[in-house]
Amino acid sequence: GWTKRTYAEKEIAVQEYLSGLGSLRDICKKYKISSTRTLRQWIALYNGHKKLKASGTGGSSLMTKGRKTTFEERVEIASYSISHDHNYAETSEKFKVSYQQARNYTIKYETGGVTALQDNRGKRKPEDSLTEMEKLQAELKLEKAKRQRAEMELSFLKKLEEIERRRG
Repeated sequence: GWTKRTYAEKEIAVQEYLSGLGSLRDICKKYKISSTRTLRQWIALYNGHKKLKASGTGGSSLMTKGRKTTFEERVEIASYSISHDHNYAETSEKFKVSYQQARNYTIKYETGGVTALQDNRGKRKPEDSLTEMEKLQAELKLEKAKRQRAEMELSFLKKLEEIERRRG
């Protein structure tokens, strides 16, 4: 039968599938979704940056539309995200990109370094398309972001200790 679903329920099911936490059937079984077709429709809406509405309501936007970015922007997005405790939602709002883009750029940097942020679609680009200076500048920017995050964490811990001392 037909079941009324909230926006949050649909979002959770879609994100679990996209994260690889189960097949279409597994997710449908787990959340008692009547058919894989329904889940595929939700995924198509999600991936198409369209509204994923709660059943019987006007709904609200799940994702923002992504946009094209330059290599420098991708480096800046990754460094901002890392320095702000991987807050992809805040990063996506600041740089006007989708949540998924902010997350992907950060993960690509963390797993493959600066060169992983290059756009390799289309014709094959030579591996040395970046000068050594550009590579070093990008790496320096990301290392500064990591250092800034570490300093913020240290500052937070110091304040927490101070508060605990005052209480005790």
